[in-house]
Amino acid sequence: MGSLHVLLAHRVLDHIRAEGLPAGHHLTEQSLEPVLGTSRSPIRGALAHLAAQGVLVPRPPRRGLFLARDAAEMALAEDLPGAPAEERAYLALARARLAGELPAVLSESEAMRRTGLARDALRRVLARAAQEGWIEQRPSRRWSFLPMIDGPEACAESYALRAALEPAALRMPGFAPDPAVLERLRAQQRMLAEGGVFRAGDAELFAANSTFHESLATLSGNRFVLQMVVRQNQLRRLVEYRAVLDRGRVRHQCFEHLSILDRLMADDRDAAARLLEGHLVHAGEEKVRLLRRAGGSAETTKETP
Repeated sequence: MGSLHVLLAHRVLDHIRAEGLPAGHHLTEQSLEPVLGTSRSPIRGALAHLAAQGVLVPRPPRRGLFLARDAAEMALAEDLPGAPAEERAYLALARARLAGELPAVLSESEAMRRTGLARDALRRVLARAAQEGWIEQRPSRRWSFLPMIDGPEACAESYALRAALEPAALRMPGFAPDPAVLERLRAQQRMLAEGGVFRAGDAELFAANSTFHESLATLSGNRFVLQMVVRQNQLRRLVEYRAVLDRGRVRHQCFEHLSILDRLMADDRDAAARLLEGHLVHAGEEKVRLLRRAGGSAETTKETP
């Protein structure tokens, strides 16, 4: 099984957990195309990998693959062999980079020494980091780190940009509030607010949050707005990995998301934009305060608005 298929399989798991999908849910290549942003062939390989691990099962006489158990159960289980070691290695590299312990250019041999992973496993980890936008491959088995949100000043700048951009996107002439998208977001946020936030893993919560903001950007009809929002999510993902997740605060943010969605579903875009701006301004102020208080500490209290 290729590294791309394994990487996509983990992203499918993130999607399953973030959406709170129930046992028996039918996962199709077509439904995953917009989620994964890739063609059906690699998605087919990822689904086959999950089926081999028992995460998905066939249900004759129906065609296709179905979830073997609820997303809530998977959030508490070790779903794929080897995943914990690779996940630990991924987080260790992220934290080491944030702490300034790694050079701007990292060789695969040095990364293998630090993580204890074999080359194939390491490349899956690095491929995931590259996909999330904080490292890129260079010749001769070397990897170069990209700029990231790595402290309070960069965090303040990021939130200032988001607070200006994301509410403005809701007011754009091309904004088209798709009822199906809004209802899907609402169901996801309600599931989290009603207790799912305490069952989901950190990566799933981040994925659900990113989906909320990126979906609203998509509805703006402006591809460049979406590009900016996606990039900011990629950059802020890394600083989240040095933090301790405050799930009570994340739950409060889910209720704020629901209020924004309620205004959009009532076709009151201006009120939704005001709520979104307040949501981002307050979150930015709190995140910067926590980062400054933590100083060089490896852990802060995490929020994911």
